[in-house]
Amino acid sequence: QVQLVESGGGLVQPGGSLRLSCAASGSILRIDIMGWYRQAPGKQRELVADIDRGGTTTYADSVKGRFTISRDNARNTVYLQMNSLKPEDTAVYYCRAEMFLGPLDGQYDYWGQGTQVTVSS
Repeated sequence: QVQLVESGGGLVQPGGSLRLSCAASGSILRIDIMGWYRQAPGKQRELVADIDRGGTTTYADSVKGRFTISRDNARNTVYLQMNSLKPEDTAVYYCRAEMFLGPLDGQYDYWGQGTQVTVSS
């Protein structure tokens, strides 16, 4: 069974940096899109950034210029480099992988358990 495991979260002061990692393991045929979402208390989950296999990226307006998403296709791993962190970035960050299951089964979304990012002085 496929599993996504996030790491790299923690407590950081405003203006600081963190690097999140998400590694997919298990029976993987192909991962088309990998991305990061976040959910703050009392708010809905929102897209932070995603990246396709060719390297095309999408960012939320709130993180453009501060966050950088990248991936290593060979290792089925996606990263999120977060710089100039703000208190508003505080949330649980979830990894998502859109996986190709086969020509008959199509695609399926897998989610990690989340990693807490807290930006506070």
